[in-house]
Amino acid sequence: MKIVVTGTRGIPNILGGVETHCEELFPRIAEKGYTIVLIRRTNYIQDQLSIYKNVRLFDLQAPKKKAFEAIIHTLKAVWIAKFKLHADLIHIHAVGPALAIPFARLLGLKVVFTHHGPDYDRDKWGKFAKIALRLGEGFGVKYANEVIVISKSIAHSLQHKYKKYDVNLIHNGVALPTFCTDSDYLKSLNIAPEKYIFAMGRFVPEKNFHHLIHAFASLKNKQNYRLVLAGDADFEDNYSIELKKLAEENDVVLTGFIKGSKLQTLLTHARIFVLPSSHEGLPISLLEALSYRLPVIVSDIPANKEIGLNETAYFQTGNETELAGKLEKSITAPPEKVQYNMEKYRWEVIAEQTAAVYEKIFTAPIPKT
Repeated sequence: MKIVVTGTRGIPNILGGVETHCEELFPRIAEKGYTIVLIRRTNYIQDQLSIYKNVRLFDLQAPKKKAFEAIIHTLKAVWIAKFKLHADLIHIHAVGPALAIPFARLLGLKVVFTHHGPDYDRDKWGKFAKIALRLGEGFGVKYANEVIVISKSIAHSLQHKYKKYDVNLIHNGVALPTFCTDSDYLKSLNIAPEKYIFAMGRFVPEKNFHHLIHAFASLKNKQNYRLVLAGDADFEDNYSIELKKLAEENDVVLTGFIKGSKLQTLLTHARIFVLPSSHEGLPISLLEALSYRLPVIVSDIPANKEIGLNETAYFQTGNETELAGKLEKSITAPPEKVQYNMEKYRWEVIAEQTAAVYEKIFTAPIPKT
């Protein structure tokens, strides 16, 4: 079975939750004997790869404009999937690219749609874009052969809005942690093991990193702790510019976009991980922090609450005073590691579940006319 994947910027080593999801998932599905072709957006590609861990890569240009990049690239990808790659099935990720699903069905393609979260709730989008994203969600729910959701909160939302009850709940996953004893990278950042608070993600308003910086800056006694933010913006805008300025003014360490050993080193040696977001699907960054047994402080949005952490780990979204109080309590307490149950977030399990969805489409009885 040949499966074409689109709706992602690409793999490997490209910033984003959907990108991390695809980088981990599809090599594991390819190992099961499926032919996987993942269509990448050329404006994010910095390599010359044609294959990555048995996943074929097909590079396709996309507009360098935030509002049109995803949908135009996906429409082109659908055409390529049908007439050049001769796909048996196309797997489309996220509600923006889902706008192309009716087109894919008109061309006779089988479609799986993975809903990674209500992107229309993101602060970065204007009124028109939010309408288009809601429309994409509706198209995905109505016209895809099968719908995958990564969290119960998304499943409940689709039940409420569309009376859609037959979705496939398949969580985001996390790879086994790679603990790094070497601390040379920490020295290059001028930070010490277990003497920094760590957060990571794209520099967009809904991540609320400005709240985290304000809360950290308000601490009367930082006890020589630093705040480290790993990430950057896809498209530099007023928010990302102001966030970097705010970080510089408050002596926050900015690493830029990192993966691999550098990220593993920061996760290994962090004192605590913080996720202050107002919007998430099921955050891979949080799952990664849990896999490294880090104490965490996270906003009380549904996606974070679904993970089922101790109530003391949550703070009211946007409440900088409460966040500051939890930060202060954490850095004054003795360092600790926490053992979390990560079984349902194993990528091997998720690959099995996703492959079962593909098989369900091709073994389903043909409807009577």
